Amino acid sequence: MSFLKNRLKRLSETFNSVIEKPMLTSTIVLVVIAVLVIGLSLPYYINDFENFWAQILAEAHGMIFDIAVIGILIFWLNQNGQTRQRIRFYRDEIDDFRLWESEEAAFRTVGNIKRLNRHKIYEINLVNCFLSRTNLNYANLSGSNLNSANISQSSLIEANLENTRLNQTNFENSNLNQANLGGAYASGANFKDAFLIKAQFENAFLIKANFNNAYLMEANLQNSYLMGADLENASLYKADLRGAKGLTIEQLAKAKTLYLARFDDELFAEIQTALPELVGS
Repeated sequence: MSFLKNRLKRLSETFNSVIEKPMLTSTIVLVVIAVLVIGLSLPYYINDFENFWAQILAEAHGMIFDIAVIGILIFWLNQNGQTRQRIRFYRDEIDDFRLWESEEAAFRTVGNIKRLNRHKIYEINLVNCFLSRTNLNYANLSGSNLNSANISQSSLIEANLENTRLNQTNFENSNLNQANLGGAYASGANFKDAFLIKAQFENAFLIKANFNNAYLMEANLQNSYLMGADLENASLYKADLRGAKGLTIEQLAKAKTLYLARFDDELFAEIQTALPELVGS
């Protein structure tokens, strides 16, 4: 009895070791089926080879059709499914790190943003995400929601933030040179000490935004909404503020320079009268 149990145990172990190796299992199955099919077909090989060969060729054509149509379709569906699963995983991981203020959370979230961008996913929910001291150069976040996110001391050179929600977002001491924030909703956003050289703010909502000590040289602020925006000590050299809504002399008086900045004719006449030292240096 003991001998039989040992034999069964060894057989079970051998069987398990075989099925744990997919290639070996497939080869064994192929050999067994080939021997069985060839053995059963042997009389046809001997007695009626020509007709049997014609049927084999017909089946081969059917197999080619299956591979060409069904196989490729299944492969495409499988790849599509895997892509959707990866995208869901990246989004879920961003959710997992939301509100977690740590270096690891920031870098993992940025990694997921870049992976989503590679899949041409640009509208990403980044509300309350911690992205401080990260590299988002050339990232595409157009249409995303970054309300209340912390992106301070980060690099977003030539990043695409067009039509993005940036209300109460913190960009303090970040580099957004040549970034596109056209049509962005950035009310209450913090751009203090930020580099915004040649940044695009056309049609952006910048109500009560903080541009204290910001570098807005050659920035495009045409038709933007600047009601209550803090421009104290901001450099607006060659900035384009034509069509800006809510912009007042009181706001501009606090700027560091308005030299070669462009304004609507009526406002520019007021500036020349009230603030000649800012437009002439």
